[in-house]
Amino acid sequence: MMKDFSYQLMKMQSLFHKQLLKGLEDTDLSTGQPKVLAYLKSNEGKCQKEVAEACLIEQGSLTILLNRMEKQGMIERRFQGGNRKTRYIYLTDFGKEMADRVITCFYEVENMAFNGFTEEEIKTIRELSEKIANNLEMKK
Repeated sequence: MMKDFSYQLMKMQSLFHKQLLKGLEDTDLSTGQPKVLAYLKSNEGKCQKEVAEACLIEQGSLTILLNRMEKQGMIERRFQGGNRKTRYIYLTDFGKEMADRVITCFYEVENMAFNGFTEEEIKTIRELSEKIANNLEMKK
């Protein structure tokens, strides 16, 4: 039975991601960028380490994503408060537009996924999913 559940989790994640990328196919976003844009929309001014941890992306992979996003004009990195060691990440106006598009697409795919569910079922799934994520979260 556990294999069945593991498979279903992987299948749902894969299908969700495919639908998300399908909805964003005209944006030229790479695989990890939607998650970063959505996070930065409500968490601007974070350092790269904080973004990597929040988005569950390795620092090296995030560097590649951020470099591409900077070249595409979606983000800018700034020093803050005299700190010349750490740069903080901010969305440009174009980045904010892209983040809004990503968030809208997230909601559209989520609505597709929850089609036919009652509000109580959706609430239960969210609570149980959060519990599972907390159980699986890597503790330091």
